[in-house]
Amino acid sequence: QVQLVESGGGLVQPGGSLRLSCVGSGGILDYHAIGWFRQAPGKEREGVACTPNRGGGTYYADSVKGRFTISRDNAQKTVYLQMNGLKPEDTAFYYCAAERRGFSFISARAMCVDFLDSADRRGPGTQVTVSS
Repeated sequence: QVQLVESGGGLVQPGGSLRLSCVGSGGILDYHAIGWFRQAPGKEREGVACTPNRGGGTYYADSVKGRFTISRDNAQKTVYLQMNGLKPEDTAFYYCAAERRGFSFISARAMCVDFLDSADRRGPGTQVTVSS
């Protein structure tokens, strides 16, 4: 079973950048769709950025388009979230999650939207705080 662990969170000033990492162990990520999600106090959980389990393509929430970039390195079992132009409203608890349904295709959008609350595997998360 795949286990996920995030790192890279912290405190950053508005306009700054952070890169989050999600490392998988105990299995391979090749057949998993992967996503970054966030939860802020008083706000709904949001699928921030996701990748499919095969092929290309990505999905981004409208709130982060043009500022965040998701990438994955299956050989290193790592998925990254590069966050640029951070805003105070990006402050949240971020976690990565993975989903596999046999060998069925899971699109990036499905990962972020359909599996928002039900992804099979998720990491413990990391806090991102954007404040001056």
